[in-house]
Amino acid sequence: MKDIIVLIIEALQQDFILRGIVVGSLIAISSSFLGIFLVLKKHSMIGDGLAHVSFATVAIALLLGKSPLLVSIPLVILSSFLILKLNEKADLHGDAAIGLISSFAVAVGVLISSIAKGFNVDLFSYLFGSILVISRVDLILSVILSIVVILIILLFYNSLFAISYDEEFAKVLGINSKFINYLISTLTSITVVLGIRVVGTMLISSMIIFPTVTALQVSNGFKSTILISSIVSVSSVILGTFISYILNLPTGATIVIINGVFFILFFLMRKLKYSK
Repeated sequence: MKDIIVLIIEALQQDFILRGIVVGSLIAISSSFLGIFLVLKKHSMIGDGLAHVSFATVAIALLLGKSPLLVSIPLVILSSFLILKLNEKADLHGDAAIGLISSFAVAVGVLISSIAKGFNVDLFSYLFGSILVISRVDLILSVILSIVVILIILLFYNSLFAISYDEEFAKVLGINSKFINYLISTLTSITVVLGIRVVGTMLISSMIIFPTVTALQVSNGFKSTILISSIVSVSSVILGTFISYILNLPTGATIVIINGVFFILFFLMRKLKYSK
């Protein structure tokens, strides 16, 4: 026990650990705020699709020698808009449009990484996340963008709430559903790109889906779901970071595993509650 406490104190003295916890917690809160809207609209897989797109955008950024964050954000946002356009104009269901864009993006990323073999190690850190590579610039951008995401969600909360439960009724109320859908896609794109530093492109969608689905097991209202999912998500980031440091495990994968453990616990709590 003493050894674990010593390792935790040691971890808190490491700048990269503190940066990882701050960035990870902000992304966790942003993901939790967005997750409820995406899950209720049955669009949760858009996070997974955009994560695959971010793999290609990171490869492009590394090939050009540019900041992956600055290159990925606009390209992933444009990809999310393309998914919505395909859904509207090409008469494709959301999951089909996501599949088309994400598979094409992965193919582009694989081709670029095979042509430019020099940055394959860097690309691996973006695939599965690495808090070791979170720079001060990443920290500043993450703080600013996460605050923007949270503020926009709070500002448009009522419209987002209405669209999530009944889009047709929301239209009757005069809410611009098209604008709100594009807004959700933009915020999801930003959150996905920010999250690839912590958990990687392959795992970031889990930070959007897991906490919300976990909270829905025990919550009894919209706001309580957001609150519980935020607590679960931030707790997973903090616990996952410390456990990965102590046991020398991949941070991103550990965070997702902790999320999975929370889901199982909350699921069992729900079963026990209704079995009485």
